[in-house]
Parts: sequence; C-alpha cells; structure tokens
Amino acid sequence: MIRFLHSSDLHLGKPFGRFDEDVRAALKLTRQSIVSRLGSLAQERQASHVLLAGDTFDAETPPPRVIRQMLNDVSKYPDVTWVILPGNHDSLAATELWRVLRRDAPENLLLATEAEAITLNAQTVLLPAPCTARDPGRDLTAWMEGHDTGDMIRIGLAHGSVRDFRSSEDIGGTNGGVIPPDRSTSAKLDYLAIGDWHGRIEVSPNTWYSGTPEPDSFKEHRTAGCNLVEISAHGQPANIEEVPLGQLVWRHLDIDLTEADDFSSIFHEQMPDVHQRQHCLFEVVMTGRQSLGHRQEAIDLFNKVAPDFLHFEVDMSGLSILPDTTDLDKIDTTGALRHAADVLAKEAEGGDKIAASALARLFSYAEGEA
Repeated sequence: MIRFLHSSDLHLGKPFGRFDEDVRAALKLTRQSIVSRLGSLAQERQASHVLLAGDTFDAETPPPRVIRQMLNDVSKYPDVTWVILPGNHDSLAATELWRVLRRDAPENLLLATEAEAITLNAQTVLLPAPCTARDPGRDLTAWMEGHDTGDMIRIGLAHGSVRDFRSSEDIGGTNGGVIPPDRSTSAKLDYLAIGDWHGRIEVSPNTWYSGTPEPDSFKEHRTAGCNLVEISAHGQPANIEEVPLGQLVWRHLDIDLTEADDFSSIFHEQMPDVHQRQHCLFEVVMTGRQSLGHRQEAIDLFNKVAPDFLHFEVDMSGLSILPDTTDLDKIDTTGALRHAADVLAKEAEGGDKIAASALARLFSYAEGEA
C-alpha cells in the first residue's frame, strides 16, 4: 500500500506584480508557506510521499532565498519523501536551477528529472514525465506504456494539457506537452498525477489535476488544496480525498443591474463575513444600467468596505448610466455646468463610455461639494 499527497503549481517566487506592495508581500508569504503546510499535512495523515507535479517554482531563475527556503522546509519533514517534477515554468531548460537543487537537496528530496522509473517503496513505482522545455510540443508520457513493472503499483507524474479534455477554453494549450486523456488506462497506471491547470479537475477516476494548493486568481475552481491518495495494490481503485489547504480566498462577483434593483441588498448578500475579509481578495464587475445617484451610492459603499479586505477592486466599465433630471439638478440647474452635464448625459445614453465616465465624475464632485 501507499498513501501520498499529490500537489502541483506551487509557483514559489511568483511576483504578483499587478498588486500593491503590501498585498504582494502577503501573497508571496502565503505561497512560500505551502511547502510547510504540505509537510504538516503529510505527517498528520501519515502520507509517506508528497508528489509535486511541476511548476514548483514560478520562473527558471527564482531568487536564491526562495530555493533555499523551499529546501529548508522540505528538510523539516525527514519522514516524508518529496518528489519534484520539472514543469513548464521550471523545465529542464532551467539548467542552473536544477544544478542547485541537485547540489543542495536534502536526503528526503527526489528530483524526477529523467523519464525513468523511481521506486517509492517495495510495492510502488513512480513513472515521471519531466518537461524538457517550456513547450516540448509532444506527449512526454508515451514512454510509460512500454515500461513493465510487474505487479507493482504504478503512479504517473506529468505536467501539461490533456488532449481533447477541455472543460473550458483555458484547458488545451501545450504547456508542458499534450497528454492523452486515456493515458492511465493505456499505461496501466493506478493513478496519474498531473500539474499545469491551477484548478482541481478530475479527468477520470484515477487521473487528476490537483490544482494549485493556494489560489492565485479570481477564476472559479473547486476548493484549493491537494489530493490525498491511497492505493492498496496494483489494479485496485485509488481512494482519493480532496484536502483543502488554501489560506486566502479569491472572490469574484458579477452584478448585472436594472434601474429598479437594490444594489446594496444584492451586494451584502454576497459579502463574506467581516472577520474573514482580511484574508480575502474581492473583485466586483458591475454591468447593466443604473442612475447616477445609485452608481454613486455603490461607490460610497465600496469605499466603506474596501479597507476590510486584503485587496478590493471594482470594474464599472460595463455599467451604463441612466441620468435623470434629479441627478442632473444635483450637478447644477442652469449655466455652463448644467449644459455640459446635459451634453454628457445625451452621449452617455447613446453608449459613449467616456462621456458616461465624465458625467459620473462630475456628479461625484457635485455630491462632494453638497
């Protein structure tokens, strides 16, 4: 029997450049702690191995401190054997990275840098498919079919896209190579652990993308974590448990409004508890049609709640403005300012987004001076 953790796409050292400095620091620190969380979970659940299916590092030349901290964290769990597979971000083309890893790896870290069998225990063999380049453009798992291991438990480890398996258009590129969806059957694998896609996906009962254990985008995925896998013997079904590990929450909210909708009620229904917001990155996309007054009420509400969150952002570019006389009167009732507001209102009603933005800004200034 073997019990192990399947994880991938840790992307240690990811810069998160789109965020401000404080948020970047929190994201990088949380990501770097993944190795320790995996090690603690392996000990707690008595998993003998942690299999990392590629993209352990975000770049071919991660900072030395990122590499060293990862190795130090691995060494804290000497009873757990770790296996790292080159992915497309940290492929074998990153020769200096893998030279450093070979030189400094602790005894409990195995580098799956060759397409050859690795014995995990007396009953289990690992068949890795390391990425030779960022885009090898070929099926790196093909060799698994012809490799006879007798009655041993067979585990495949790969990184790339599953051919003809596309739950969304984002799956199906050639990062790391192209993997047939029936590879576990054709190669008689008891489990095929794949990395590359950042969401956890079940391709078949014994073929899985574990997804990244710490979420890193606003895309909707299953709960971020890893797979705890137990296999009793070759040919027996794998027992797979999805274990959550993520510490941060990324929430995306689409709100499509009509003029009659009560935005405040809709928004508050979707808000996380106030005590959870400091660990949450929240993205709101507003579409539909609202009056200037209601739009400003939404902005005021966003400004009020934004400091509760680790990160909060709003996209109102798809929200059309329906200016009415009452709103325009708040800008001015007569004179050049009112004339400008009327012109902008007419253009905004015709779909001019620049005019709508300018009118909203003018209304905001008027509200602030009131």
